[in-house]
Amino acid sequence: MAKFNMSLKRNAMPAQDAQIRAHNFDEVALGYTEEMAIDEANRCLNCKNMPCVAGCPVKIHIPEFIAKIKEGDFESAYQIISKSSSLPAVCGRVCPQEVQCESKCVRGIKGESVGIGRLERFVADWHNTYCAEEPIHQENNGHKVAIVGSGPSGLTCAGDLAKKGYEVTVYEALHTAGGVLVYGIPEFRLPKKIVAKEIDTLKKLGVKIETNVVIGKTLTIDELFEQGFEAVFIGSGAGLPNFMGIPGESLCGVYSANEFLTRSNLMKSYLENSDTPIMKGGKVAVVGGGNVAMDAARTALRLGAEKVYIVYRRSMEELPARREEVEHAEEEGVEFRLLCNPVEILGYHNPENARDPKNGFVTGMTCVKMELGEPDERGRRRPVVVEGSEFTIDVDTVIMSIGTSPNPLIKSTTKGLEVNRHGGIVVNEDGLTSRNAVYAGGDAVTGAATVISAMGAGKTAAKAIDKALIK
Repeated sequence: MAKFNMSLKRNAMPAQDAQIRAHNFDEVALGYTEEMAIDEANRCLNCKNMPCVAGCPVKIHIPEFIAKIKEGDFESAYQIISKSSSLPAVCGRVCPQEVQCESKCVRGIKGESVGIGRLERFVADWHNTYCAEEPIHQENNGHKVAIVGSGPSGLTCAGDLAKKGYEVTVYEALHTAGGVLVYGIPEFRLPKKIVAKEIDTLKKLGVKIETNVVIGKTLTIDELFEQGFEAVFIGSGAGLPNFMGIPGESLCGVYSANEFLTRSNLMKSYLENSDTPIMKGGKVAVVGGGNVAMDAARTALRLGAEKVYIVYRRSMEELPARREEVEHAEEEGVEFRLLCNPVEILGYHNPENARDPKNGFVTGMTCVKMELGEPDERGRRRPVVVEGSEFTIDVDTVIMSIGTSPNPLIKSTTKGLEVNRHGGIVVNEDGLTSRNAVYAGGDAVTGAATVISAMGAGKTAAKAIDKALIK
C-alpha cells in the first residue's frame, strides 16, 4: 500500500543563517538530504489528472519523477526530468514554481503544495554528484541548425535538437556560455559551477558552442545560412536596460541592474583579487521590485553596502519578485521603501574626476510618495503621485532595475524580420518568425520573463524545426 505523508506543511529548505549569508556569496539554500527528499515526495498524492504538469512550461512528468524519489531511485527520477528539461539543476533553483507547477498542486488547497522545485533540485544535484555515466551522443542525422544565444531558450533548443541527432552550433556574444544564467543571476542563488555542469552535459551530447561571436556584427543571420545551416533559432535575450529618463541618471554611481550584476557575476568583482571596478560600500537604492531588483539589492549588501533600499512604486502585494526572494532580502537587512518613486538623482560636480569630469557623483535621490488608484489594463492598481510629498533618500549608488528590452542589433541586420513596438521578435505558435527557417523564443520575443518560460519557447521551436527539416 502506498505510503503518504499527510503533513500540511512541506519540508523546510535548509539555508545559511541570514546574518552570515549577507556577507558571503555562497549559496543561500543548502538543499534537501535524501531523507528529507523522500519524506517530501511522500506528500505527493500521484493525482491521475496530474494538474502540476499542466502548470509546467516544459511539461516535466512530475508525478513520475516524484514516485521514483519515494522508491529511493534518484537516478531514474533524474532521467525522467531530463526527458523534458535540459537544465534541471538550474530550474530547481530559479524557476517560480509557486506560480507554475506548485500552484496547481492539490495539496496546496488545504495546506502547502508539494515542494516540486526543491525535489527537482535534489534529484539534479544527486545525479551531478554520484552519476559518472556519459549522456548518449546521437548519430548525426545530416541536418545543421544554428542557435543565437546561450541562455535558457538557446540551450534548451540546442539540447532537444542534439538529442535527435542534429549538428547544433550555439553562438554566444560574451566570453562565457550561459546567458542570463551567468551574467544575471548571482552566485548565492545559482552557483556558476552548476551552470557549467549543465552546459558540459550539452557539449557531451554534441552541441558546439562558439563564444565571442556577436550575431549581427561578427556574422549575420544570412551568413549563417550561407555556411550551410538549414534553420536558425534566435534566443538572444533582452539585455538592453531601461531607464526612467529622470535628471541625474548619467551621474557616476548610477547603474543599470544588468551592468551591476554582470560586473559582479560574470566579471567576478566580488572576489578579493578582482580588478573589475564596481561601487562598494555606502548607501544603495535599487529602483524596481522584480527578481532582478532583489538580486541587485542582495548583491550590493554582500559587496559591503552599509544600507540597501528597494524603492518600488506599488505596495508589497503588487511586488512581482518571488516571495522567497523577498523574504530572503528582508531577513538579510534590505529595507523596502514602498509606494514611492524617484523623480531625480542628486549629485555633485567633481572636476578632478578623471573618469567623467562632466558628471560627478551621486549624493542622494529625490522621491515622491505614491498611492494606488484605479486598475490598469492588466488589472493592477495604477500608482498615482501624492501631491507635495517629495522627500530625499541619502544614497551613494542607484541601481535601475525597471526592465529590459531586446537588443535591436539582430533586427537591424536581418531583412524581413518583423518586431513589435517593444522590439520583441514576432513569432507564430511554433516560434517561427516572418523569415523562413528563422525561429525565435525567450526574452528576445517576450521581453524579460522567467528562465522556465524561455526554456518552454526553446522546446517549442526545437519541435517545430525538427518537423520542418525531417520530411
